Amino acid sequence: MDIKILNQTAIQMVASSKGILALDESHGTIQKRFDSLGIEVNEENRRSYRDMLLKTNSLSNYISGAILFDETIRQKTTEGKSFPKYLNEIGIIPGIKVDTGAKPFSCHKNEKITEGLDNLPQRMDEYSNLGAKFAKWRAVITIGEDIPSSACMVANAHALARYASICQAVDIVPIVEPEVLMDGSHDINKCFEVTNITQSILFEALDKLNVNFSGIILKPNMVTSGSNCKTQSSAEEISELTIKSLENNVPKDVPGIAFLSGGQSDKSASNNLSCINKINTNPWKITFSYGRALQLEAMKKWRGDNKNNSEAQKIIGNRAYLNSLAASGKYNLEMENK
Repeated sequence: MDIKILNQTAIQMVASSKGILALDESHGTIQKRFDSLGIEVNEENRRSYRDMLLKTNSLSNYISGAILFDETIRQKTTEGKSFPKYLNEIGIIPGIKVDTGAKPFSCHKNEKITEGLDNLPQRMDEYSNLGAKFAKWRAVITIGEDIPSSACMVANAHALARYASICQAVDIVPIVEPEVLMDGSHDINKCFEVTNITQSILFEALDKLNVNFSGIILKPNMVTSGSNCKTQSSAEEISELTIKSLENNVPKDVPGIAFLSGGQSDKSASNNLSCINKINTNPWKITFSYGRALQLEAMKKWRGDNKNNSEAQKIIGNRAYLNSLAASGKYNLEMENK
């Protein structure tokens, strides 16, 4: 493990108000999105879609890294360059999703444990050779009746720590993603309680496994009301409680925090991020690692037809620009109609 390399990469991932584009949808997830828009689901369309996104003009002005899926990191651009090579050429760091998904957690109804540790050291060696400089692993925590259980939070934190240590052994920066889902009717205070505990358990697990905090990126949820809660909190309340949880748990030597959008609308994800940055006085860089909240409108415009590439690229380029402003606290909702 080269701590200097890890730290340098992590700092680059959150530098200059840039964020991370998540292109790591599993086959099942991207199929749902394609199906909903009538896009034929096949390997070439998945490649062509991601090729279109990554060739957006000036994307590297706003995007520091791109999380790829196992299929995508092995694919090539239309011109025949591997995606990692192309990304390096345009100044975007290639990354890779390495978990194999959240599966039912035995003896714990309605809870999940993320799998993928089997053969992970060997897979990380391969991904490193393919050009990956960072990786991502997502844990899923659900709020509901009598859940989450301590067992679920501890088991997922341990898996995240195992994954992180395996990444750092081959000088790959781990993005650790403990997502407390928005699904449910819980209020924002319940979300804060669970998020705070989840982050506390996570950093204890990382510390026990000697994960170097200066060589990781945290990808947490924002503290929000549940999606079905009758009272939806303001951006100011979301910002205050989100920062409070981070201040309670995140070591100061973590270089950056890249929020997931977690089901928020495009505008809400940008606005909440900007409000968080306006009140953040901590040393970490706070930015975004969005998938759907960056891509969805562009996908709707593209719809499987490369004749629409230019118009779709304008949409994602503008969305990336707005989120870059949010990463420096300079976004406001009035910018959406300009």
